[in-house]
Amino acid sequence: MTRLSGSGDDQSSGPGDDPLSVALEVADAVDGLANLWSEAAQGASLRLSPHQLRALRVLESEPGLNLTTLAESMDIGPPTASRLCDRLEAAGLLERLLHPHRRREVQLVLTGRGRQVLNEVAARRSQALAAVLAAMGPAERAALSAGLRAFLSAQDDTDKESDDPGR
Repeated sequence: MTRLSGSGDDQSSGPGDDPLSVALEVADAVDGLANLWSEAAQGASLRLSPHQLRALRVLESEPGLNLTTLAESMDIGPPTASRLCDRLEAAGLLERLLHPHRRREVQLVLTGRGRQVLNEVAARRSQALAAVLAAMGPAERAALSAGLRAFLSAQDDTDKESDDPGR
């Protein structure tokens, strides 16, 4: 496997390497970022699982979802989503409210505490990432930024192509 940090034998030969070699390097970097992300989140005042954080983020971006829609958004089964919401509700992070127009439907809404925890986790993650970026030189940060913009643009183009089968 190609590594970003390791002995010189398994390093890539330079910019413009074949996509698979670069993909392996990026995968290593993503693993490092995932660890940084997880460790920063675990340092928050309320420790939540990645699944719980993801549910809170989904509800933050789409307030008032019902349980079925939350389960579909997270690609989990309704019973799993229900247990997840039970734990989040017990922790005071979300509440279940009756839908104002559909009596049989329950909406899931973040509490103030739920938003506070999400903000704390986001701040801790940003601080941890900023500490790593501060250890890089300005040119390296600029190159990383340019590379990430190019990656997102290429991903966008790839997504558009897969959405348009006639291309």
